[in-house]
Amino acid sequence: MTDLLRRGRLEVETDLLLGVEEVLLLEHAAVAVRESGAVQAPSAPTVPVDAKPAPRGFDAALFATGGAGSRTAPALAAATSPPTPRPNAPKPTATKTPAQTPTFSTAPTPTPIGTPLVPIVDRIVPPSAGSKAERLALLDAAHARECPHCTTAIAHTKIVFGEGNPDAELVFIGEAPSDSEDQLGRPFVGRAGDKLNEMISAMGLTRDDVYVANVLKTRTPDSRTPLPHEIDRCGPYLLAQLAIIAPKAIVTLGGPATKLLLASELGITRLRGVTAFVRIGTAAGQPADVPVMPTLHPAYLLRNYTPETRMQVWEDLKKVLAILGRAVPQRK
Repeated sequence: MTDLLRRGRLEVETDLLLGVEEVLLLEHAAVAVRESGAVQAPSAPTVPVDAKPAPRGFDAALFATGGAGSRTAPALAAATSPPTPRPNAPKPTATKTPAQTPTFSTAPTPTPIGTPLVPIVDRIVPPSAGSKAERLALLDAAHARECPHCTTAIAHTKIVFGEGNPDAELVFIGEAPSDSEDQLGRPFVGRAGDKLNEMISAMGLTRDDVYVANVLKTRTPDSRTPLPHEIDRCGPYLLAQLAIIAPKAIVTLGGPATKLLLASELGITRLRGVTAFVRIGTAAGQPADVPVMPTLHPAYLLRNYTPETRMQVWEDLKKVLAILGRAVPQRK
């Protein structure tokens, strides 16, 4: 585990040099890995796409399969596996490191081995009466009235709670509202929002089919990365949102959102494309582990609009479609 975290910190430094989103090393973050020491991605059915796709919306190169730019889960898992010992080398003595439990005002429910620990404590019991839309509206009002972070924050104009289909099978999660989101009170607007819409359209869905939210509901000063105490105060409302929606899959957009939700110190280049799990519904007494697919942030795509990055995102989105049991849309 120590070696994995050390490699994770090196990954963060690499991300910063590559211009990836600003990262936050959580003091209480912990990463749970499989017994092999590598994060394993479940096998997903491969659905063929047309050999000669016609350009449309999200660049046609995004839909290409294979090639040097493709990042597969087995290759990524191998990158995170412990090195193979040399022949005749003495075998290291296996030691067990006690699990680290994040320190919060409410102790989290123990998480099964193989499931990432979530530093955001699921302690907000969501409304239980009414339709999902009505319950989300009640939670929105309660958040605006009671959130320990958002009721004291001063750097924002509007609270950006989230929007979309209350019955969505798929939820997209960002880090915190940007300047444009803060002004309009809506998540993922502007150029990054347009690119996200193209990604959703590429999956054969519309913005009305999914739900979009952020870990934090208000803009941070100078749009900096959220601090641990801000995540502890506002983050539980995101888990309450997810408990109401009960999606079949979650996509985290960018390194910060992925790190905050999954409590990982690994960089997005190591995390993207590999399925993890987040536990929701604990406070409501109905815990459930939901698959999470980390991918690159739309803003990063706009800054690095290369065939490789577009192909990486498309491979991630195809895995999400497989989780949802949906076929890859045929090109027209």
